[in-house]
Amino acid sequence: MDNTLKLKIGEFARLGQVTVQTLRYYADLELLRPGEVDPFTGYRYYSLDQLSTLHRILALKDLGLPLDQVKRMLRDNITPEEMRRILVLKQDEIRTRVQNNLDQLERINMRLKMLEHQGNPTDYEINIKHVDAFPVASVTGEVPDYRDVTPLWMELGERIQAESLQVQPPYLTLCHATEPMIKLEVCSPLAGTLPQSSDGLVRMLPEVNTMVFTTHRGSYNGLIDGFTALWKWISDHGFKIAGPDREIYLRLPAEGQYDNDPDSLTELQIPVTPA
Repeated sequence: MDNTLKLKIGEFARLGQVTVQTLRYYADLELLRPGEVDPFTGYRYYSLDQLSTLHRILALKDLGLPLDQVKRMLRDNITPEEMRRILVLKQDEIRTRVQNNLDQLERINMRLKMLEHQGNPTDYEINIKHVDAFPVASVTGEVPDYRDVTPLWMELGERIQAESLQVQPPYLTLCHATEPMIKLEVCSPLAGTLPQSSDGLVRMLPEVNTMVFTTHRGSYNGLIDGFTALWKWISDHGFKIAGPDREIYLRLPAEGQYDNDPDSLTELQIPVTPA
């Protein structure tokens, strides 16, 4: 800096519209070091040429890039194409975060509607939540009655064993249709990522942004009462069904008590969207 204008740290901070503390912090990170430090007084001096570096740091920081990444970018003197790739990734990250916030806002709005419409009392407490996508092994079939689902579970168990898949309860059933026959899909969640499997045994159960759900305790014969409460809630609050019903078997009935175990626990879910 011998032949250039030397600016004290306070002067450089004013020109760059940052605080002295910010410049000291950047220097500690080795992000922007002073052009010169007086060995006797410890005073820090900067040059006008360093303003462009400071402005670049501030611009990248304003885009949401962390300072450690900004430091690497300055050190490596990245190309415009590399800069574009980094910014596209950041753009995608922000879009995902914004969408997640919008989904959360929608669930808050739904909760407020629930509080505003505390209508007729019900035995079921109804709530809403987001459900992530997850891998399942599943078998789909048509049955004349819900009680006739056992063969589907037996087929699923045999195919899981043949494929040596690792399951991860709780198990669940999806109801895709009720006319002219009842179309059910029995599912066993799988541990880990989606494995490769033949004949369409394995698939990803899709993410649901807004799932209305309640819990039923007791016999499976009473599940219709829980679903009736959900359907009424959806109608009363101005929403529409956006996918198949789900039954998640949190606690299975005891052996030999499938129709009368009072302690069996089933979560009933219906995906919805605003009408």
